[in-house]
Amino acid sequence: MQVLKTIEELQEIRKSINGSVGFVPTMGALHNGHISLIKKAREENDIVIVSIFVNPTQFLPTEDLDAYPRKDEADKRICQMCKVDYVFMPEISTMYSQEEVLVKAPNKSYILEGKTRPGHFDGVLRVVLKLFNLVQPTNAYFGKKDAQQLSLITQMVKDFFMPINIIPCEIIREDDGLALSSRNIYLDSTQRHEALLISKSLYMAGSLISKGERDVQKVKDKIYEIMQTLEVEYVAIVNREFDEITVIEPKNTIILVVARFGNTRLLDNIWL
Repeated sequence: MQVLKTIEELQEIRKSINGSVGFVPTMGALHNGHISLIKKAREENDIVIVSIFVNPTQFLPTEDLDAYPRKDEADKRICQMCKVDYVFMPEISTMYSQEEVLVKAPNKSYILEGKTRPGHFDGVLRVVLKLFNLVQPTNAYFGKKDAQQLSLITQMVKDFFMPINIIPCEIIREDDGLALSSRNIYLDSTQRHEALLISKSLYMAGSLISKGERDVQKVKDKIYEIMQTLEVEYVAIVNREFDEITVIEPKNTIILVVARFGNTRLLDNIWL
C-alpha cells in the first residue's frame, strides 16, 4: 500500500493504472461501515483507492471542525488490512486554493440535512467533484446512511456526464441495531442506550409497511411515538428522488430520522 500526499503523486500513479478503479472517499476515523465499502471495492475492482480528508468546506461556522475525530495511523493500518492499493491523504492547502470556481448544490440540498446545515452540501459536492477528477474512478462507493448525500452525488455525476458508477452500499449496524457512525464515540452509556430507539422506530415502520400500511402520516406517528423521549430533529418520508410523499411507494420510499443527544447528532434511515 502506498500513501499519497500530493496532487502530482496521485496524478502520476493514476496515469500508470490499467483496469478498473474502485474509490472510497472518507473523512477518516474509519469504522466497520467504511470497511464494508472498502471490501466491496476490493472485490469488484483491480485497484482500490481510499481518500482520507476532513473537508473544511462542508462544516458550518457553528460546527467545530477541529473536534472531528482524526485517527490517521489507525486508518492507515485498516486500509493496509483491507488490501487498499493507494491512500490519498492531502492537506487542506493541497485541495483548496484562495480563489476557485465554486460548486452550487441544487435546491434539494436545502431540505432535511441541508435545512439545518445550509451550505453543507455545497462543500460536499465541491470536494467530491475534485476527488472524482483526480482519481477518475470506475466505481465509487457510498453508504446509504447518508442518503441525501448519496442522491446529490449521483445527480451530480449525471449532470456533469461523468463516466463513474455510483455504488450504494447497505448501512452497517452494531449487533443491537445502532447504525455505525464516527459520532457514536461521543455518546455516554445512557445516550448510547437511548439511541437504540432510532433503529427500533425504523424497524417498526418497516414492519407496519410490510403488513400493508401505506399512510405516511400513520407511519410517522408511530415513529414519533417510539422516539417520544428523544430530541427528534426530523422524521421524513420521501421517495428516492427526495420528494415528500403522502402514500408509501413500495421499492421507492426512504424513511429518514435525525435525533440529537446533547451535542451529538445521529441520523439513520431505512429504504423500502
